[in-house]
Amino acid sequence: MNEFLHLSPEVADALAAGRPVIAFESTIISHGMPYPRNLETARAAEALARGRGAVPATVAVLDGRIFIGVGPSELDRLATEKGVLKASRRDLAWALANRKTGATTVSATMWAARLAGIDVFATGGIGGVHRGAEGTFDISADMTELAATSVCVVSAGAKAILDLPKTLEVLETLGVPVLGFQAAEFPAFYSRSSGLPIPLRVESAAEIAKVLRSQRTLGAPQGILVANPVPVEYEIPRGTMSGWIETALRDLDARAIQGKAVTPFLLSRIVELSGGGALETNVQLFLNNVDLGCAIAAALAAAPHGAA
Repeated sequence: MNEFLHLSPEVADALAAGRPVIAFESTIISHGMPYPRNLETARAAEALARGRGAVPATVAVLDGRIFIGVGPSELDRLATEKGVLKASRRDLAWALANRKTGATTVSATMWAARLAGIDVFATGGIGGVHRGAEGTFDISADMTELAATSVCVVSAGAKAILDLPKTLEVLETLGVPVLGFQAAEFPAFYSRSSGLPIPLRVESAAEIAKVLRSQRTLGAPQGILVANPVPVEYEIPRGTMSGWIETALRDLDARAIQGKAVTPFLLSRIVELSGGGALETNVQLFLNNVDLGCAIAAALAAAPHGAA
């Protein structure tokens, strides 16, 4: 793995010393937001992590290696380069062999984080079961990665464009613990509630860290998903968002867009329909997840490794 894995000196030193480290995906930079907001958000997330005493480890495929922790020039490259591959776990070997620039999705970032020994990963929202999946079988690889890779993923639920009831059903089938952070309902990304109950509620970062330790002590392969609602001041009401999603879905069908292009198109269209409000909400919910993720990483670092 030394041939392909590149840990930044900052990340390597923090891991060796047992200090808090938090992983970030790079798809949110290359495919999730327009320039320059994508670069501003990536920089803000890294600055927030350092301000909270954690080392940020943005993951990406660059120059034939998986970078775990990137520098300012690499962030610029991910934010501005055209044709960056949206790299899921299945794409990593091909991207490395062909020296492609790849922005890692949730599934690829989880896998890379676990390989490096990073316990906590903060993102915006995970992928899940797409609407109409009973006919298309369009289910994100994030689902199976959560079932196989023991990392704590902090998100504002799943992306609101998805079929959220089916997403929760699949997570249950796969044995993935879904923890509601100070919440009894599953958040719907832009909105604090989807109307779907979460039976497992947690109140603190320390409690989340204890759940992850217990999960590993049991030998369970699954990660855990922490559902962290968007701050109330940035929430878009569920009713308003539902109308924009339906319009975006009709536009998607009219253009016959499929595959990896679906989510970026829908998110971009919703930003247009919201007059830019959805982008601001996306930024703020991500930073809110970074804040909680840093607290979880600190709680894990503060206790003896493996302690339950």
